[in-house]
Amino acid sequence: MYSSNNNKQTSPMIEILAQFRRNFIVSVSTFALLVGCTNAYSNKTQQPETLTDANIAAIVVGANNIDISAGKIALQRSQNSEIKKFAERMVADHTAVLNSAVALVTKLGVTPVNNDLVATLAKQSSDHEAVLLTLSGKAFDKSYIDHEVAYHEAVIGVIENQLIPSAQNKELKDMLISVVPAFNAHLEHSLMVQKQIQ
Repeated sequence: MYSSNNNKQTSPMIEILAQFRRNFIVSVSTFALLVGCTNAYSNKTQQPETLTDANIAAIVVGANNIDISAGKIALQRSQNSEIKKFAERMVADHTAVLNSAVALVTKLGVTPVNNDLVATLAKQSSDHEAVLLTLSGKAFDKSYIDHEVAYHEAVIGVIENQLIPSAQNKELKDMLISVVPAFNAHLEHSLMVQKQIQ
């Protein structure tokens, strides 16, 4: 209920608009950040600087950890069975990719080297999780799945346009190529769930 005296309650419409604004800002900023990854290492002629295999390894580890963490939050906070199924898939699939990537870089003797992109991804993830932890019900579900759609769209672009072309080691490049179909399936699944909860 909305009150004009000292009572701090807000109207449901004001609360919905505030939640929409927070969700929209997080989704747009995540999408913009990840889309911008393909240009994050550009020089003045807009030719992308090649990432090292150690940088790529750090990005892969960081990106998978982000989706695992968000999935775990969704499993704890959502009551929607479709969101929970999707989150379970994200935790399982991204844990498998993470384990595979760690095994590969260990075998190759590559130590992941963080860069500005990894730090920015970590900050963005922390900010998104902080927003998720303030939400519940349909507002939570919508924020989580909208973010997952934007995140997977952007990650697929970064993998295809930046990481695969930059990978020097054939096994690392092959691993990156091999995960694209799974990430495309994640995107399709997230779009389906997004339509269901609109």
